[in-house]
Amino acid sequence: MPRMLDVSDEVRAEIGDEEANRLLAGENAPGSYDCTSCRTPGDSEHEHTSTVLFIGDETAVLAFAHATCLPSQVVQVTEEQLQGAVRSISGDGVDLDPEKVTPEQAVLGVTSGLVLLAGELHPALVVEPTAPIVRPGSMGVGDDFLPLLIEQGFMPLAELTEVPPVQHGWSVLLAMGQLHAVLQPSANGGQPIAWWQAHQPLVVTESWRAAANKHQQVLMFAAPVGSIGRQPREDLLRDALDNAAANGKLVGAALPLAGT
Repeated sequence: MPRMLDVSDEVRAEIGDEEANRLLAGENAPGSYDCTSCRTPGDSEHEHTSTVLFIGDETAVLAFAHATCLPSQVVQVTEEQLQGAVRSISGDGVDLDPEKVTPEQAVLGVTSGLVLLAGELHPALVVEPTAPIVRPGSMGVGDDFLPLLIEQGFMPLAELTEVPPVQHGWSVLLAMGQLHAVLQPSANGGQPIAWWQAHQPLVVTESWRAAANKHQQVLMFAAPVGSIGRQPREDLLRDALDNAAANGKLVGAALPLAGT
């Protein structure tokens, strides 16, 4: 049976057209797998699935992820990291923790949910990278994700009690009821550019969209890798946000809504 797989051009270039076509036809792809990003089960027969190719110095391993967690991509890792992952391969994929590898570019995971502030529900996006974000041009190994956002105007949040200030020039793009991008001002003063763009438009709930249309803005919260995690329910997401804020690992802003 054909799988609901996405094989990006860069992955196809590495594995070849013949292997890519076999995957898409369902010959070599597993039905069920453990997502290499969120570590929960997935099913390539029934949900959109990304192929993620981890490449070491001498070895390459193909893994699978929910398309909502990661886009199909090539990730460079050390041979030691890859060999450790190969030792834990099961029949349905690779047990490779993105927090322990160093991809060429970290991926921003985005979760939507409703957050209760001062007795009113607000639409929110929670952004957490899959790996530490280093300042462009830096050779360090730290995590500059929050400092970079604070420099852009996002506010450190010690607790979630009120709506954070509006971040002018930024916006959240909704089109036909789906989330497409978070836009930021361009450096030359032209059209806004995408700070984050969905690999494929993300569906939001009717209640989330209604709250966004009511407030004409969306709250964006951001935390470093490992601070929030993939939470299956909004109450657990709120608990994770509160914990991140209490630990000094949360920034936020209100972003105007673009689209409907």
